[in-house]
Amino acid sequence: MSKRWSILYRGSLSSCNYGCDYCPFAKTKNTREELAQDKAELDRFTQWAINRKEWIGILFTPWGEGLIRKHYQQAMTELSWAKNISKVAIQTNLSCPTQWMEKVNKETFALWATYHPTQISLEKFAEKCIELEAMNIRYSVGFVGFKEDLDMMEKLRSLLPNSVYLWVNANKKDPDYYAEEDFLRIERTDPHFRTNTVYHKSVGEACMAGHSVFSVDGEGNMTRCHFIKQRIGNIYDADFEDSLYQRPCSNNTCGCHIGYVHMDKLKQYNLYGKGVLERIPDQWNYENIKADS
Repeated sequence: MSKRWSILYRGSLSSCNYGCDYCPFAKTKNTREELAQDKAELDRFTQWAINRKEWIGILFTPWGEGLIRKHYQQAMTELSWAKNISKVAIQTNLSCPTQWMEKVNKETFALWATYHPTQISLEKFAEKCIELEAMNIRYSVGFVGFKEDLDMMEKLRSLLPNSVYLWVNANKKDPDYYAEEDFLRIERTDPHFRTNTVYHKSVGEACMAGHSVFSVDGEGNMTRCHFIKQRIGNIYDADFEDSLYQRPCSNNTCGCHIGYVHMDKLKQYNLYGKGVLERIPDQWNYENIKADS
């Protein structure tokens, strides 16, 4: 297996059990028919991925919360044991039970967990992380860096093991939101924070998106990434590989981690290594960050 692909999969699931006021999918509910459709889509994608001969890494990026659904738990477990799946990760609020994760392949399974301060207490979220630690599950943790939550950021950092990367997503709605002292404070927790505060110029830039990295929806339709909506093919068509080739970015800027991490000029693969999909820097240990502070 010489080819390596990273696939960002987003099916038709749009329901979430959380009610964050900034999220359009908060507290939405899918019908039984919609959930059945999402399951059928996911099952089809899972079998397609397992039967491929390429090395494939998968990041599930559902609009809603996937891991409260048994079909996502089952799909991730099955994918984690497939011989050609190098990584299977998912963005999650970590509200699901964790016992089922005992059955996954710990070498390939990972979580991108987001803490939502308005939906769960810091202590209960940290308890979930302790459960993951006990099972040796690989995961990162993060949240949106609103200035009023920075005390909470530091408390959360103190509750997590040094081996866990706590990332902070910037509030980019106001370009002058952060003062220099805010940057310095956040960087004592997340030394890579400034990269996320920028809308990186991307038009004409080289990017792996559309070549070795691509997005797939529930029907199998392919786009270069989540942020360029032009359809380039369908994974269930015999000739879909013809759609995968190097091409420059067509968007003016890229401001989301799951997009800019694949841009050549930012050299994020040098930083994250095998932890690109789950957002964990290579050889991460917070003890080293504290020592440099």
